[in-house]
Amino acid sequence: MFKVKKAVIPVAGFGTRFLPYTKAVPKAMLPILNRPAIQVITEEVIKSGIEEILFVVGYKNDVIKAHFGVSEQLDSELLAKGKTEFYNAVKYPETMAKITFIEQKELNGSAKAIETAKEFVSGEPFAVLFGDDVMFNDQNPVISQLIKVFETTGKTVIGCKNVSLEDVPKYASVEYSSAHGNVYEVTKITEKPKLEDVKSTLSPLGRYVVPYEIFDEIAKLKPSHNNEYQFTDALDALSRKGGVKAVEFDGIRYDMGSRLGYLKANIEYGLRDKELGEELRNYLKTLI
Repeated sequence: MFKVKKAVIPVAGFGTRFLPYTKAVPKAMLPILNRPAIQVITEEVIKSGIEEILFVVGYKNDVIKAHFGVSEQLDSELLAKGKTEFYNAVKYPETMAKITFIEQKELNGSAKAIETAKEFVSGEPFAVLFGDDVMFNDQNPVISQLIKVFETTGKTVIGCKNVSLEDVPKYASVEYSSAHGNVYEVTKITEKPKLEDVKSTLSPLGRYVVPYEIFDEIAKLKPSHNNEYQFTDALDALSRKGGVKAVEFDGIRYDMGSRLGYLKANIEYGLRDKELGEELRNYLKTLI
């Protein structure tokens, strides 16, 4: 009844903290080793059984479309030179999922980015994965953990971690009435609270599964002081009706919105790499 078949991935931001690189290249195309972050996130979706994906893109969307599109000249060059491994790596993004793009013309908040997906999801529940957040769990993808809870309960599910008290104002605070293992009954979600107002260190970190009814809550939203409509506020409205669960997910989260998070992702993915791991580990030992 609650089968999740579609995913929405908003990647329309300016990537200010990575300027001047992001002047010409979308932040979602920042590489983790030899794969752009957006492909790593897409692979998480595919491993979770979803094959229909909508990318909500910004004004530099041609680069993203090119990555998931056909590249006849490059294909011919690689095949002519017998570089089969590279050819297969290039072809994979073209066929990994049924991908649709929509441009968010006005960058006025995460809720409005999600709202552009209304026609795409067409009455169905869907997963939301924000492009700033890369998750690693090779055996049990993070979005899959959330999908299992949603398909059991039918309630909105938000992926969370307990973060340091000082970090909560960077994200949001999730208050709850009870917990069963790693699943919490959410009562309130506060976007970027002041430190003195923090009631819980449980924070949502870029993974959600929501019912189609989320669009009703988005339609009721009022803009914040900077004229943005926050997805968190729509989730908070659902939580006050008893319709939200939080899952403290099992996995490592990399904040691709920060330069340090980007470096951590590349170092740790490099250490896991069969070809690079040992050499990189030895190099890091010489530095430390």
